[in-house]
Amino acid sequence: MGTRKMRERQEELWYGGELATAPGHPFYKRLNEILDKAKFDRFCEKSCAGFYHRKLGRPSLPPGQYFRVMMIGFFEGLDSERGIAWRLADSLTLRQFLSIGLDEKTPDHVTISRTRRLIHAATHQRIFSFVLEQLAQAGLIKGKTIGVDSTTLEANAAMKSIVRRDTGESYLAYLKRLAEAEGIDSKDAAALLRMDRKRKKKTSNEEWKSPSDEEAEITKLKDGRTALAFKAENAVDMETGAIVAVTTHGGSAADTATIQETVIEAAIAVAELIAEATAEGEYSVHPEGVQEVVADKGYHSNEAVLGLDELAVRAYIAEPDRGRRKWFGKAAEKAAVYGNRRRIQGNRGKSLQRRRGERIERNFAHQFDTGGLDRLYVRGQENVHKKFLIQAAACNLALLMRSKYGAGKPKAAHNGVVDAILTILVVVKAVEDIYAVSAAILDSTFRVSRPSDRCHSFFGRRETAGLDTGC
Repeated sequence: MGTRKMRERQEELWYGGELATAPGHPFYKRLNEILDKAKFDRFCEKSCAGFYHRKLGRPSLPPGQYFRVMMIGFFEGLDSERGIAWRLADSLTLRQFLSIGLDEKTPDHVTISRTRRLIHAATHQRIFSFVLEQLAQAGLIKGKTIGVDSTTLEANAAMKSIVRRDTGESYLAYLKRLAEAEGIDSKDAAALLRMDRKRKKKTSNEEWKSPSDEEAEITKLKDGRTALAFKAENAVDMETGAIVAVTTHGGSAADTATIQETVIEAAIAVAELIAEATAEGEYSVHPEGVQEVVADKGYHSNEAVLGLDELAVRAYIAEPDRGRRKWFGKAAEKAAVYGNRRRIQGNRGKSLQRRRGERIERNFAHQFDTGGLDRLYVRGQENVHKKFLIQAAACNLALLMRSKYGAGKPKAAHNGVVDAILTILVVVKAVEDIYAVSAAILDSTFRVSRPSDRCHSFFGRRETAGLDTGC
């Protein structure tokens, strides 16, 4: 297994003035300082030791370097591993971030994807937990109140390629068979389309699958399209915005059916961080773990609210208007739903619902909009889960960088520098203007106070009248 220590190189003996150099980006320099201080590479090498052979095989991608490469997708807004590989080959700054010399090849997308496939999802989870520990030591995890929300991402599979689970025939072949059974000309494309439009429930996950990604599920995306997709669900600390748990599901999984799994994952993660102390020796994580859960209307159901109640967690789930309810034989569900309704109508419930958009939706924007993961280019739920975990870990590192240095991404750091320079220029211009005005006032005062000037101006007028001033 390649390690960072093995990759350390002695400085060149001869002057390399002709070699291409770059000053490096201050954001990546500071990020490397944080990772080096936390001994990130040593932890990655220890966690991934079982996936590497000491001697056999081609030169490998060191574990610490691999996880940095995956995080670059978030920081640079790149959506695929092929795009990451192209960016690495072009950037001197990223070479410095990954400690790759100019005479060394950057990893190609085949090496990156193969390394991802070989390292288990449980190891990616350990790396995510390691980043959580750094946040807890920085006081950025409280853990008492978490917010849960999800989003669907289009899978790397096409709806046109779906096949029947029972017969394996394509959608078009299935339509032709139905047309022949009803006496319709199967060679008439227009007739096939008319028949298909009149059919009810054309596709379902019980009957259809993708031959390239059988775990992707048919669902309707937020833009109205029907596609094969996966669902990412995050549990976010409502006080700091840190992502404490990530779960992955099929695209058609209902929010009410997945919330308990995500809450349990978040509770386990927070419980492991209770003993983490900050640099000042304080314990910022709530000693009793997760106590409250906040979610939107999509998560409200009798079973979901009752399940959280059985987990001894107070639910603050927005309730849709369902009219008058019937509770015959459902005393436990009634008590749980009424308790949730009472809490969300209080001041704290309203405050948490307002904060939900700031803490949860903003993280989704960072991860999936500007973070480059707006669609998937990997297949299989395990590979998708690995991508989600590293994306969330990078998002948490961005929160740590933002709390320490004021910028969570390289672009934000660049914009901050530009803003600072513009502010300095504005201040300098204002000082120059004030100095110019002050100098003009002093100059005019000095000219008025000089006797010769007064005499000159007075005598100039008197002389025009033919008078002798005697000055």
